[in-house]
Amino acid sequence: MKTTLAALILVALLAPVLHAQDRSLHLAIGDPARRDKQAPLVLDGVTDTRTGDLITPAELAKRLKGVRLLLVGESHTDMDFHRVQLRVVEELVRQGRPVFLGLEMYPYTEQRFLDQWVDGLLTEEGFLQLSRWYENWGYNWNYYRDIFLFARDHKVRMFAVNAPRDVVAAVRKKGFQNLTPEEAAHIPGDIAASNADHRTLFQSFFDADDPLHSGMTGEQWDSMIGAQATWDATMAHNAVKALREHGGPETVMVVLAGSGHVAYGVGIERQAARGFDGRIATVVPVNVRGEDGAEVKAVQATYADFVWGVPAEAPPLYPVLGLSTTPAEKALKVLFISEKTPAEKAGFKAGDVLLTMDGTPVPDKETLNRLVAARSWGDESSFTVKRGSETVALRVAFRR
Repeated sequence: MKTTLAALILVALLAPVLHAQDRSLHLAIGDPARRDKQAPLVLDGVTDTRTGDLITPAELAKRLKGVRLLLVGESHTDMDFHRVQLRVVEELVRQGRPVFLGLEMYPYTEQRFLDQWVDGLLTEEGFLQLSRWYENWGYNWNYYRDIFLFARDHKVRMFAVNAPRDVVAAVRKKGFQNLTPEEAAHIPGDIAASNADHRTLFQSFFDADDPLHSGMTGEQWDSMIGAQATWDATMAHNAVKALREHGGPETVMVVLAGSGHVAYGVGIERQAARGFDGRIATVVPVNVRGEDGAEVKAVQATYADFVWGVPAEAPPLYPVLGLSTTPAEKALKVLFISEKTPAEKAGFKAGDVLLTMDGTPVPDKETLNRLVAARSWGDESSFTVKRGSETVALRVAFRR
């Protein structure tokens, strides 16, 4: 039960939406000089949280002069966040900055495919298959497509900066000290343990009455936060390494990562600052309306160096099933079904083993993610699952 619970909470943290975002925007953590101040949030405006100035995207790029490592946050299935990321890169390129892109989406072991993509050696479909997009990341390619096309067309080098998922899972299960030499070789040897601010941010992502959160022990929290620190440190290490080895003195490495890795400077930035003396800055888009529809007029000034107001979050632009799964023998076992999702409405149950989707065997997450990505809202799909000793047919209507 402990392992399953921990796995579910990790899935929850990496879900497309940080459900407790409203609370995480107002934490008195981060830079002591700003942690007790608020910064205004304006739709389609960029706020410099150090000064309170409301600026344009072009002015943002100017204020980033001298920044060597730029962290830009995202909510994975909110298209407006990705439009902000693209606009930041476009403005930097327009102003003549040499730009690198660091990507949370890929472990560093997949670097060769990013090189081939930027060099124009792969078609889109070839890139998605060879780089295993739907295994390494899983979110619909179309959320990121414009960023990748811009990088290819403008020869912006892209770098895989993440750790292999199985290594992070090993950290969560065994701790740093019990990793095998082969596992330890994939992550930095000097990962900074979580501090109080980092823990405060991490725990703010969960509601106090969440059935998963409320059952966690201190040991489970420690294992989850240790995994998060591993991601942060590995992305920091690989981004700085690529910048040092391949960039010039004016090059800026722009890392695209989930906002939970960027906010308050307690994630990637904290890990990078321990061994990198270049200037670091953060940009995080923020929805101007919360989950309850209330207007968000300001955020904590330490949330990011620059906050960019984007519209209230809409339902995912592309279909989601609403399942979390774990590998079974040549199949996937359902761990958890999210409420009010196509999977819940179709009648999936925890413990179901996925056999087929639309007649195609589903032996792994890559196959499932790829098949779901090919659907559109309004479509229907047929599934077969093994439930105990029975084979059950389920019909999923992809409706928001």
